[in-house]
Amino acid sequence: MSNTPVPPDFTDMIKLFAVTGRFVSAQPYGSGHINDSYVVNYIGDNDQPVRYVAQRINDNVFKNVEALNENVQRVTAHLASDAGDNSRQLTLINTIDGQTCTQDAHGKYWRVYDFIEGAHTVDRVTNEAQARETARAFGGFQARVASLPGDRLKETIPNFHHTRSRFENFRQAVEADQVGRAAEIRPEIDFAYAREADTAVLINFLAEGKVLERVTHNDTKINNVMLDDQTQRAVAVIDLDTVMPGLPLYDFGEMVRTSASSTDEDDPHPENMRLELPYFRALVEGYLSSEFGSVLNKTERQHLGFAGKLMTYENLIRFLTDYLQGDTYYKIDHPKHNLDRARTQMALVQSIEEQTEAMNAVVADVYAQS
Repeated sequence: MSNTPVPPDFTDMIKLFAVTGRFVSAQPYGSGHINDSYVVNYIGDNDQPVRYVAQRINDNVFKNVEALNENVQRVTAHLASDAGDNSRQLTLINTIDGQTCTQDAHGKYWRVYDFIEGAHTVDRVTNEAQARETARAFGGFQARVASLPGDRLKETIPNFHHTRSRFENFRQAVEADQVGRAAEIRPEIDFAYAREADTAVLINFLAEGKVLERVTHNDTKINNVMLDDQTQRAVAVIDLDTVMPGLPLYDFGEMVRTSASSTDEDDPHPENMRLELPYFRALVEGYLSSEFGSVLNKTERQHLGFAGKLMTYENLIRFLTDYLQGDTYYKIDHPKHNLDRARTQMALVQSIEEQTEAMNAVVADVYAQS
């Protein structure tokens, strides 16, 4: 749950959107690290409750809010055009003058979505069925946005999964050591430096034409999949801020990092973190059985396990970078929060390295049966 209080002038902002009914209340909502989200309760026609989700966009992270909103509008409109009559897709509510967002008195950007009723999110995968459904949902999402018409989507965060660039940012943060923390985390720094070569693998594949750029989600955690309350099947993929050009392996790797791991990334005890091989198998099964599974080429299939390692490593160096720079990017609850996160990612990288052969065997077996 977001712990950011509802702003005092919230009602002045929400009335600028084409919402219907009478405002009742708003509460913090969700568990995202970046934007502030609120569930907004209205009483609509016939005294029926109506809910919306309002989000304050973090413009420290998303520097080009106009490009961000253009991407989201294009993607949501495309998904709606491709959906059935009974589908529940993420739907933007425009402002009363037809814009996708507005600014409050403090210059902060806001947008509003319909609340997807009869569905929920979970923050952690707790069984293989959830892992399988997560991968099926994101694979289906990749398949649907592959036909997005028009120009290439904007990069809402340039070089978001360009691991080589992330590593250079990390190296610069180590050398600058602007808040004097480098000495205390020398083992973590050395661990990251020892795996620098991994940062170029997928980038080189792209340059060589062995993998192709596609439209990807880039934040494929299970809490970005809405699950039906009754069937537990996916009804919508949400949090579209990072939908932009990328590699499908980035998306699958992030699923491995977040849905095949044994504990939360915030766990202060990194010894609790390991790769759960049965969950990894479920992810592979869900992904390869999705509409996108048949699109993957041999190089992509052979690197599904490596993608999990790379995305975990990338998050390790991102958490370390933020810690070295004074915790300016991610929300933190205590001074060592980013360091705790980095140490769990280290443990997961090690666990993936230890199980690489088994992971590759899983992929080969699932593909052979598909």
